[in-house]
Amino acid sequence: MMFSHSPADDPSSLGRALPPSFVIGTATASAQIEGATTSGRRSPSVWDRFSAQPGRILDGSTTVVTADHYHRHAEDVGLMAELGADAYRFSLGWTRLQPGGSGRLDPEGVAFYDRLLDELHQAGIAPFVTISHWDVPEEYEQGWLSRDTAYRLGEFAGLVAERFGDRVGSWITINEPATVTLNGYALGLHAPGQALLFDAMPTVHHQLLGHGLAVQALRAAGVPGQIGITNVHTPVVPASDTEEDAMMAALFDVVHNRVFADPVLRGRYPQVPDELAPMFAAFAEVPADDLALISQPLDFYGLNYYMPSRVAAGAGSGESPDGMSEAMTELPFRLETFEEYPTTGFGWPIAPDCFGTALAEVQERYGDVLPPVYITENGASFPDELDPATGVVQDDARIDYLAGHLRAALDAVAPGGPAEGLDLRGLFVWSLLDNWEWAAGFTQRFGIVHVDFDTLERTPKASYRWLQDVLRARREV
Repeated sequence: MMFSHSPADDPSSLGRALPPSFVIGTATASAQIEGATTSGRRSPSVWDRFSAQPGRILDGSTTVVTADHYHRHAEDVGLMAELGADAYRFSLGWTRLQPGGSGRLDPEGVAFYDRLLDELHQAGIAPFVTISHWDVPEEYEQGWLSRDTAYRLGEFAGLVAERFGDRVGSWITINEPATVTLNGYALGLHAPGQALLFDAMPTVHHQLLGHGLAVQALRAAGVPGQIGITNVHTPVVPASDTEEDAMMAALFDVVHNRVFADPVLRGRYPQVPDELAPMFAAFAEVPADDLALISQPLDFYGLNYYMPSRVAAGAGSGESPDGMSEAMTELPFRLETFEEYPTTGFGWPIAPDCFGTALAEVQERYGDVLPPVYITENGASFPDELDPATGVVQDDARIDYLAGHLRAALDAVAPGGPAEGLDLRGLFVWSLLDNWEWAAGFTQRFGIVHVDFDTLERTPKASYRWLQDVLRARREV
């Protein structure tokens, strides 16, 4: 039955509504929190190079320090333990572990992740490890435009599987390939900063091939942990009832959602109308062996959800929350606002009901082949401020966001819900810490823990205390 609603910020009722085995965790990415870019033999990633280029990052910040998790990991694990988190999703720094992207793993990089994994186990927190979260070695000059990068990811996966496989319960091969393709190669907003529009489509296939090769390497290493991928999904609606807007909404659904999910879960790229086929020429003659690798059975599917998308025919202005992209003025579609919803600090619509829609679409499209699902990221940025008089960060908007989305997800998969039948296993809050938010630098705060980027002092926010109460209430059931 559907569980009954209560005020959005009531942690006790929400905690009691959680299934006993439902995983609640927090999530981060190495490039956004570790810093220490010159420690040991770590080599530069594409994001190190990109952030050092003038004008690329909104506030001119770089990856050099970020939240300094490299030196403060014990403190951060302590915060997760105090929170009562079940799990922690983090990514391995590719260039920290494999400087230059070739050869064996570096002992100093290995030692850092050994310490982190040991601390997590001692705290009773399950590690969910992402192998590739955007920080490709800069030595791969063509990046994901090159098929060779897929093989390099497979090799890296094999190395980390052999070293850490006995202590990792869950592996994510690659995070949000859609964002890498669209922001990094199509629009030039993210590293490596290329604005190729639909000529970026080869990066879709190469990332998915890298995923398949990583799965193969993990299986070959005999890791006992479960294996999955993380894709970001957005439900797409046309801006009007015109045929043109409907066609462009369908196009955006394909380029953002289906070209990344269909090959993994269905073993094929989606069909598109003949008039759109030239945009997807990269998928016209994909080798069957590639699709077999990409569609290997998974133990779980990771789904990131932040917002819905409203799409209209016609090019956009070139403005985005990440900055300006002239390439956006050459697209055949643009994103329109949702005036009916409040927004986050990034200007993203806050629409918990659309979270249920996203889950329902995934269940409808892939339900017969869909493995168990984890929400591997869900969260929001707000202009949080630490009150110097009280030492408190009162982020009520984030509490409402997290409560509304968690309830929407549970409602969606409950009997009678729009995504009934979907096996939802958990949700990871993005993010544990205020971090370096890619091209937005330090201008957006997603954390449930406030970070003073001058002193690096950590202060749990009101949302941290709220989530702590949710987890405490669940344990008391």
